[in-house]
Amino acid sequence: MSNIITAERIEGKIYLIRGQRVMLDRDLAQLYGVATKNLNKAVARNTKRFPDDFMLQLTKEEYESLRFQTGTLKRGQHAKYLPYVFTEQGVAMLSSVLRSERAILVNIAIMRAFVKIRQVLSTHVEVSRKLKEHDGRLDNHAANIKAIFGAIRQMVAYEAKPKNRIGFRA
Repeated sequence: MSNIITAERIEGKIYLIRGQRVMLDRDLAQLYGVATKNLNKAVARNTKRFPDDFMLQLTKEEYESLRFQTGTLKRGQHAKYLPYVFTEQGVAMLSSVLRSERAILVNIAIMRAFVKIRQVLSTHVEVSRKLKEHDGRLDNHAANIKAIFGAIRQMVAYEAKPKNRIGFRA
């Protein structure tokens, strides 16, 4: 099972929609080894377990944008209904709805993928913060270097007055 479901495979199926990391119902159904229709039926039988922050239905614009980004569907092969997407909490709730050994293993792999993505994003945020901090320091250094060059230019441009000669003039 672990060789079938790799972290990279799962991470490639996590999208950012409405500011949330989500997975499509068809991708989850494929991972769980069930038909998308059956997955959605199981969710419909347990609607109380899936509040709005666990599961969303895509708008037509979001779905078209996603189709354009992934480029996986050909004309005439798209779904009749707008797909549902599940947040990390919604995916966790699916494990209580789908009760199979495969569902448990897939769910563990998906949770690990979400955690890995969260860790990578937190690392990027930390690196970004440090770059901004160093950028401020570099701006300060650049101003100091400009001041030094200005002083050097003034020193070079300074014309010495001709000195009077000491002694007798003929």
